[in-house]
Amino acid sequence: MDSLYMNRALALAELGAGYVNPNPLVGAVIVKDNKIIGNGYHAKYGEAHAEINAFNNATEPVAGATMYVTLEPCSHFGKTPPCVEAIINRGIKKVVVAVEDPNPLVAGRGIKILRENGIEVTTGVLEKEAKKLNEIFIKFITTGLPFCSLKTAMTLDGKIAAHTGDSRWITSDKSREYVHKLRHKYSSIMVGIGTVLADDPLLTTRLENMDGKNPIRIVVDTKGSIPLDAKVLQCDENTKTLVATTEAIGEEKIRSIQETGVEVIVTPSKDDKVDLLYLMKVLGERKIDSVLLEGGSNLNYSALQEDIVDKVVSFIAPKIIGGNSSKTPVGGEGIPYMKDAISLKNINIYRFGDDVMIEAYTRKEV
Repeated sequence: MDSLYMNRALALAELGAGYVNPNPLVGAVIVKDNKIIGNGYHAKYGEAHAEINAFNNATEPVAGATMYVTLEPCSHFGKTPPCVEAIINRGIKKVVVAVEDPNPLVAGRGIKILRENGIEVTTGVLEKEAKKLNEIFIKFITTGLPFCSLKTAMTLDGKIAAHTGDSRWITSDKSREYVHKLRHKYSSIMVGIGTVLADDPLLTTRLENMDGKNPIRIVVDTKGSIPLDAKVLQCDENTKTLVATTEAIGEEKIRSIQETGVEVIVTPSKDDKVDLLYLMKVLGERKIDSVLLEGGSNLNYSALQEDIVDKVVSFIAPKIIGGNSSKTPVGGEGIPYMKDAISLKNINIYRFGDDVMIEAYTRKEV
């Protein structure tokens, strides 16, 4: 029964995806006499936490009940008061926690306080699932760096575009819809200048059945080649863009870009390119907890070489186009020997219509 109720809490937590960054996704379920009497989740950054929403939604008094929560209740003051105080004051008898909070401000303190106040606490129920749900938060809160997912879409023979440059559309409608859900979930989306010059993309979130959040658009542009009429430089209250560049851009081009309302981040030059690790540190300092990397191929290679990629999401469409000059998802100089290839781990495979999506990680634990 613990797993059943925790599964419910995990499903609730996921409803907050895209709305709570850089906070974690949290769901809570209150059970009394083998009946769910309260449900809640963290719905929006700065607003009530899951536990408080579960209390507010309870259909009867919660004293003596058990609370299932996907992440250790907070014990510190942030945007809202500590949830452990509310749990204690409401008379909850037992708390079942999926995973302890990796946040150094919490780090077991919430569980300790609950136990000191006579509340039984069980931990580790569906811990693996809870960690995956909050992989973005865990990476960000423990390292200060954004969680980075590399997304690619290619034909069965490994091409991201025909030799003419045409790439619309490689994958199915269902695959592209899922990509837009990813855009909604991640705080930012990053592309290289080559993608902007070739496709002039909007890089926004477009979902039919929900009001998707637009990620912050980040363009990696070493020499400031971006046209001033590029779509990504057109900003409003729902869209924001950063251009990451080096001193090679020149002060005049910086001013021209800034006049469009876009911020310019000048990084050190590394191998005559933007220093991606430096950029990640800057993004982390700005509370940008996640990056969806959508290429192109040279930026993808650089990101893998700099070891900023945590996860790879690769769509493969059952199409063949061939072409020696047709681009592949990862370009650059390339790794010279198979023994040095980047081996992915924790692999999952999904279907979207006729397409296959492979999800894997660059390290065993993120």
